[in-house]
Amino acid sequence: MLRTTTGGAGNGAAGAADQLVSIGTVLNQLREEFPEVTISKIRFLEAEGLVEPQRTASGYRKFSPRDVERLARILRMQRDHYLPLKVIREHLDAVERGEQVELPAAPQRDPLDGGPWEAAQDRPTAARVGRAELLAAAGAGEDELAEWESYGLVVQGVDGGYDAEAVTVAKLVAELGRFGLEPRHLRAVKAAAEREAGLVEQVVAPLRRHRNPQTRAHAEATAKELAALSVRLHAALVQTALGIRLH
Repeated sequence: MLRTTTGGAGNGAAGAADQLVSIGTVLNQLREEFPEVTISKIRFLEAEGLVEPQRTASGYRKFSPRDVERLARILRMQRDHYLPLKVIREHLDAVERGEQVELPAAPQRDPLDGGPWEAAQDRPTAARVGRAELLAAAGAGEDELAEWESYGLVVQGVDGGYDAEAVTVAKLVAELGRFGLEPRHLRAVKAAAEREAGLVEQVVAPLRRHRNPQTRAHAEATAKELAALSVRLHAALVQTALGIRLH
């Protein structure tokens, strides 16, 4: 059950201000029900207009209890119904207008399913966007996206949408392109990423095949931690290599 932080006995503006919490606090509150949520995911949902936290004079996000509950509803709709963001936004807008809207029935799933990496990749994922939305986020055209896809840099889901990682990749590829780096130049980067992913999979594969749901959940957390460490190591090695070559 999601718990939100509330203020004390004050009321009015002071009482409302007391109830506002930071994005880190929101993350901790949501992780009780959604252990895989990240700050990046919350920021992505904000960027997509699904939630609008207040901002302090210094620019820090401050979330109200209503914002936290809205985020929880979005995450539930993604987790239980695999809905794209456009449908979720339309549903929430309808609810706020007081309309009675039914969600699609959640698909039936085998409680032991979800171990193998391939099965996880075939499932619809959270925070998906359409082709036009991805192009707008990356500031790119159809020809550029088609070329990125031809090199396997950006991958379209089976439902025709793109997940948050694909949006990030598209933005980065577009940025690198401004320095003259073309998709063909990035094949080595993609190959290195796939090798690193393979190493992570070797470690967590036995955990993913376990019948205990808690063990499988631990596998996901372990995969995320290993992936983060791998990214940090890769960045450090690139910095080291550049330092040696440039000096």
